[in-house]
Amino acid sequence: MPRAVAELRGFKQLRRVAALLRVLHDSGCARDTAGNRELHFDDYVILLLLFLFNPAIDSMRELQRVAGLEEVRKKLGVRRFSLGSFSESCRVFEPQKLQGVIEQLASRLRPVGRREVFNDLPHVVERVDGTMIDTLCTVTRAMYLTRVDGSRQHAFKLHLGFEVDRHVPTRFTVTDARGTGGSDERVVLRRRLAPGRTYVMDRGYAQFQLFNDIHAVGSSYVCRVRDNTAPAAVLRDHPLSRRDQDAGVLSDRVVTLGKPSCVSGACDHPVRLVCVKTTPHAKRGKYKGGTSGPASDGVLRIATDLLDPPAYVVAFLFESRWTIEVFIRFFKQTLGCRHLLSTKQRGVEIQVYAAVIACMMLNILTGRKPGKWMVTLMSLYLAGWASEADVLRELNKPDNTGVKLKAKDELWKKLGY
Repeated sequence: MPRAVAELRGFKQLRRVAALLRVLHDSGCARDTAGNRELHFDDYVILLLLFLFNPAIDSMRELQRVAGLEEVRKKLGVRRFSLGSFSESCRVFEPQKLQGVIEQLASRLRPVGRREVFNDLPHVVERVDGTMIDTLCTVTRAMYLTRVDGSRQHAFKLHLGFEVDRHVPTRFTVTDARGTGGSDERVVLRRRLAPGRTYVMDRGYAQFQLFNDIHAVGSSYVCRVRDNTAPAAVLRDHPLSRRDQDAGVLSDRVVTLGKPSCVSGACDHPVRLVCVKTTPHAKRGKYKGGTSGPASDGVLRIATDLLDPPAYVVAFLFESRWTIEVFIRFFKQTLGCRHLLSTKQRGVEIQVYAAVIACMMLNILTGRKPGKWMVTLMSLYLAGWASEADVLRELNKPDNTGVKLKAKDELWKKLGY
């Protein structure tokens, strides 16, 4: 259905989100006994959204100058702030209070379309991954790595739960980047497990006890396991269809994994182990160009408790995990989250919340996957360089992405790849 002009007017002044944020106006003001606070929680988030939607604003000082413009004050209801009050804000505002705004926006999200091959899956498909957010902050909390040359790396880690059908992250956690204890990605995921979801994970999440926990809450998992994973017993061997073979599936078995007597324990339910042919490669190290482990043997081993879908569906489900990698790149580069306006963990969390809100706004207003051109177009629209007609013309264009990808796949098959 063609988009109407009325659907765009709320975006121009960010009023839809501003109305939801208004309940947070006095949050964090308990310590302001003098009653002279001018930068409130809702103002702070609106300023972050302004920063995210305008690539030309690349620093806190630049944002301060923009906030001082009369037109910005009229449209957004914010005013020029001091750098000190902006820096201090992340210590008094509680990021978790933005979860209520996220939940309200999530109820309005539009599906962007599920691949036909996944239509029979029973749960919401959620891809899980983490990414480092580098920071110039040199506090001990953010320091996680000492390189071979003695220099230290400082970063936070963002743990994302990415809903495929709506193409936005609706769950996330920010931790230190050490990857141990409370920041271990499996520990973080275990804390926020929910029923009715299919978690698609890479082998860093492979843990028998985590598989048991996911299964116990009424969800499912699709997870790559290590090359040396061997079943304790084979319960049954499924024959492969022609479509399974075309997808590169080598075997499809229902097995038991692990042994109760081992330290790693065992899965307390039957596990399906689907082996898929892939291109062998050497595992590259991040530093000095070395390797950080043994080379792949050319077989992708996928463990899942989904026993009914065909093997090729399981293979495609894991293969399409790259969409979260693309989103993370969009999240960092296009939305500007590679640059942090705060180097304190609370400030990082609030900026991530603002970025998720920005993605949800794009979904609600356009019904499209948030992409670089859409963010650029909306930025031009906010700045007055693009008209409502320009935006509507872009939104009303047919989305031929699936058709083009299918034609590309067919071409590769004809070429023998």
